[in-house]
Amino acid sequence: MRKTWSIALALAILAAAAAAAVPAGASPEASPQPVKWGQCPADAAAPGLECSTIKVPLDYDDPGGKQIDIAISRLASKKPEQRRGVLLTNPGGPAAGLKFPADLRTAKVPQAVFDSYDLIGFDPRGMGHSTPVTCDLTPEQSAVGNVPPYARNAADVAKRAEQSKAIARQCAASKSAWMLPHVSTANTARDMDRIRAALGEKKISFAGYSWGTHLGAVYTTLYPQRGDRIMLDSNVGPDGWDYANDRMYAQGFDDRFPDFAKFAAANSATYGLGSTPAQVTAKYFDLAARLDKAPVRDVDGPTFRMLTYGFLFNDLAMPLVGKLWQALDKDQPLPPMGPDAPPGIENLVSGRYYMICNDSRWPGSVGTYQRTVAIDRLRHPMFGAAGANVQPCAFWPEPADPPVRVGDRGPANILMLQNRRDPATPLAGAEKLRRAFGDRARMVTVDAGGHGVYPYVGNKCADTAATTFLVTGERPKHDLACAAEPR
Repeated sequence: MRKTWSIALALAILAAAAAAAVPAGASPEASPQPVKWGQCPADAAAPGLECSTIKVPLDYDDPGGKQIDIAISRLASKKPEQRRGVLLTNPGGPAAGLKFPADLRTAKVPQAVFDSYDLIGFDPRGMGHSTPVTCDLTPEQSAVGNVPPYARNAADVAKRAEQSKAIARQCAASKSAWMLPHVSTANTARDMDRIRAALGEKKISFAGYSWGTHLGAVYTTLYPQRGDRIMLDSNVGPDGWDYANDRMYAQGFDDRFPDFAKFAAANSATYGLGSTPAQVTAKYFDLAARLDKAPVRDVDGPTFRMLTYGFLFNDLAMPLVGKLWQALDKDQPLPPMGPDAPPGIENLVSGRYYMICNDSRWPGSVGTYQRTVAIDRLRHPMFGAAGANVQPCAFWPEPADPPVRVGDRGPANILMLQNRRDPATPLAGAEKLRRAFGDRARMVTVDAGGHGVYPYVGNKCADTAATTFLVTGERPKHDLACAAEPR
């Protein structure tokens, strides 16, 4: 069981001009720090990638007090005559991003972007090679990941609530609890501005994905005049990762699942799951109900739902979903589903709890979650009882800082990219962020499914818009809808 949980977690990994004064709550202009580039840690090493560490305040209300480390990386432009500046990057998660500039190169972001910028990666505070946090999570606790387990009934919610209370207590009692009030998206955005200052740049450009879109939205809200070109891909809503965002996983599943149903129906001779999308959908409910009653090869109903959801992040995994369903339907050996938990999983999950639970206030009543799960199970029967379930944030201390309210004050320098059928960050959330930004943003929507647009979908229309924006600063005059293209 631990193996399948770990797989689900790994896949679930896979946001008028303002006054010139620094906004309230932002850090003052930092004095430049000398950055000495050197070799990267082994788990972040890649050709051409250099790494370093800078110091930032633990508490920005006490900038001269205790300092923590932020690990940074650089993939330098080799075309000084074309270099515009630096492009900070974030892969989402929240997760370590030290290697992400090299990952974007592997994903085949056009060379013109690498010529135009030094690409900068970093591990957010609390994560990776930055000063790390822990909740002393067991492997079973680490395996739940971003999305809580599907709750079949009120008793499942109560059980998850007790598990969540235990995690919250562990985080508060851990050896890194001294950092707990200060790991937040707003403070990570302040760290980004310290990175900017350390690099000697007046402005930074930014490319953020998934949770990284919220980080970018917060940065450009706190520092509207210090952002150059802001690209946000697969967008979280303007309120960030709160309980309402968790509940949107159900909408994401509903949006995305028809793509798999069409795929499985078109390959009915291979998988035997139904010859029409309606039959494949019925098979989902049939398998989930059967596995709720009696697990097959250690896969129960909640795990089946979670595995299906996680593997729908990418079209390339659809054959694996078909094989998995086929094996469970016939009680045959499961197909290989990848490695066990990735290295550093305890820090990754702990860091996410620290970050998202400090960002907003979550309901504290177990009864509230039981009622909401019952409502979402009816509204979204495929997956609603998962996202509505309890997280440790329900039992977290009061956030130290008020949430940053994302709005429309600042320069018109934001480009949003969004798949129409994204299971993790649904279109509905992106549309809310687009409205919050007003004329600051333009949004490019793609008639595609999956999590991540540029350059992962391979849609020429969207890729051209993104590359043009990053290299020239030119955005579409209006929001742009890109038609589906062959993968």
